[in-house]
Amino acid sequence: MYYTVKVRDTLRVPPNKFDENLSQVLAEIARESFEGKIDPDLGFIVAVTEINKIYQGKLISGDGGAYYETDFELLCYLPEIGEVVTGEVVECVDFGAFIRIGTIDALCHVSQIADDYFRYIPKNAVLRGDKSKRDLLVNTRVRARVIAVSIGKSAIRVGLTMRQNSLGAFDWIDEWKDNLKKSDSSAKEAS
Repeated sequence: MYYTVKVRDTLRVPPNKFDENLSQVLAEIARESFEGKIDPDLGFIVAVTEINKIYQGKLISGDGGAYYETDFELLCYLPEIGEVVTGEVVECVDFGAFIRIGTIDALCHVSQIADDYFRYIPKNAVLRGDKSKRDLLVNTRVRARVIAVSIGKSAIRVGLTMRQNSLGAFDWIDEWKDNLKKSDSSAKEAS
């Protein structure tokens, strides 16, 4: 889930930046310090969106820089277990498919793709279902559910499933909906 959070931190402005716009300098420093980082509580920090308040600067003896306590907002992404996400397959390997959901590449293990056994075909870099003959390949748009989240110091690992109705590749979902409509109209005709 994407969300914004307000943060207060002390940022150091180097002396060579004293003649520049303070708000812009602090925004640049905050971006360099926070964007692209992973925080165990916040998740993946996507962007510094706004500088809200700059407090009086402080000097420290022996340091040429100035320190400003600053309030700013961060845009963060933290997947939640049970969340339904859409993404695009970015890589197929023998053990599953990596799916880009926002800023993270999540893994959908072969056992979680569908109620079918999916084999990796290296020649085509595709995962193919034994019974269904469905293919999952790079650039396929999919809908999945988050089933596992692990946050480390340098990575967020996310596990996905597509084994439930209305999940999977969008063309599989359309096929499922069509079959549902056909069975519904057949049931109405029988009664």
